Amino acid sequence: MAGIIRPMCILLIAAVLAVAIAPRGEAAIGCGTVVSYLNPCLPYVTNKGPLGSCCGGVKGLYGAAQTTQDRQSVCSCLKSLASSYKDVDLNKAAGLPGQCGVNIPYKISPSTDCSKVN
Repeated sequence: MAGIIRPMCILLIAAVLAVAIAPRGEAAIGCGTVVSYLNPCLPYVTNKGPLGSCCGGVKGLYGAAQTTQDRQSVCSCLKSLASSYKDVDLNKAAGLPGQCGVNIPYKISPSTDCSKVN
């Protein structure tokens, strides 16, 4: 019996080590990250200030969203933010990518279907 326990323990330790060192999938970009990138845009999209440094955040967020999962996550967050902030000028929000020279594959709108974003 003791002869079989040792190989099983070694196999179990090897499996745990393999799981521990295996590369993990990148997590999608969370809403907190989206908000931190786009916070400089809030005065502009609420008609309380100029565009200012907003484009730096838009371009940074665009560069950070490298995978389909990232882009869908950013889309979902933007959709949620667009519908939760009552003072947001949705036309200004939707026009931000174009004003900042960034081409995103969806419209920033509460009605966007983020599951179709690639």
